[in-house]
Amino acid sequence: MADDLSKSQIAALKTIMLDRQAELKALEEDAAGWSDTVELDQQSVGRLSRMDAMQQQEMAQAEARRRANDLARIDIALKRMDEDEYGWCAECGEPIAYKRLEIDPAAALCVACAR
Repeated sequence: MADDLSKSQIAALKTIMLDRQAELKALEEDAAGWSDTVELDQQSVGRLSRMDAMQQQEMAQAEARRRANDLARIDIALKRMDEDEYGWCAECGEPIAYKRLEIDPAAALCVACAR
């Protein structure tokens, strides 16, 4: 773990990530069905209503992809914590600033490498 991170800071960041992970999983369960195939029956739904439904479906699918990406990043960060690799840049090996980790606890790159 990075030298500039205390055990209490790491524990606090882990708590933030676990809370966010639980929140994302709950949102995933709530969103089930929003990305289902839109029925194209013109008798039951007008053209504009279908277009609106299709747009909402696309937005739900994009949100699901973002949630999956965030969950994957959190899983990787938690694994790095377990392996005592957390807090170090995955690219250059330098410590990641605590302020950066406060903003994004799942960050795997330092500011310089993230640019």
